[in-house]
Amino acid sequence: MAVTIIYLEDVTVDFNGFKALHGVNFFVDYGELRVLIGPNGAGKTTLLDVICGWVKPESGRVLYGEGKDIQRLTEHKIARLGISRKFQTPSVFVNLTLFENIELSLRRGEGFWGTLSSSLNGEDRDRIFSILNMIGLADKSSERAGSLSHGEKQWLELGMNIVVQPSLLLVDEPVAGMTGREREKTGELLQAIAKDRSVLIVEHDMEFVRQIAKKVTVLHEGSVLCEGSMERIQNDPTVIEVYLGRGEKGEREC
Repeated sequence: MAVTIIYLEDVTVDFNGFKALHGVNFFVDYGELRVLIGPNGAGKTTLLDVICGWVKPESGRVLYGEGKDIQRLTEHKIARLGISRKFQTPSVFVNLTLFENIELSLRRGEGFWGTLSSSLNGEDRDRIFSILNMIGLADKSSERAGSLSHGEKQWLELGMNIVVQPSLLLVDEPVAGMTGREREKTGELLQAIAKDRSVLIVEHDMEFVRQIAKKVTVLHEGSVLCEGSMERIQNDPTVIEVYLGRGEKGEREC
């Protein structure tokens, strides 16, 4: 098995003359939890968009797994390869129960009519309850998702993403709008998820980044500015000048 699960090689994304990504070289290893930071406009979300196929680069390659170039594949085909994406705003079916939300995610490849006409087997049910236990919401399995708090909806959507057993999970700003306790639990949950797959997280909350990150990549104006441990990032002169020198305001925006 290859050491690297995703590799962006000299990737450039141009939006009508604005280079959102400029010659980016970036990789994530199997079983790694990586955090991507940078100010608004640095290219963080665009990088996730490129990986999952929402945005096609002007140049460069996107290699997944054993070296398959996925840059020209559709989003649907990329998802089937094992890449799952969770967006910042939770997207759950508020009128369905938690169990039903995860069931729909588990069987989304069967199509609408296939989902309606088929029934779950024991193995599927066990997997759904295993996910509900993992996200700490098993006791609410029969409740409607609309009754959940903001943090609980985020955890439910994480469960909806991992029930399909992706190899690479992309997560965009998972703790936005959460309480302190919810942020702490989210960090623990993401670390648990990363034990079985690679996880790439975009985040602005530097306190949360310190909680979970072993390796951090800093983007600045569409390019990789710095990469390494949180300690290295905090002590890098260029990062200090560009971000951390802003004080508390800089930490919130980074």
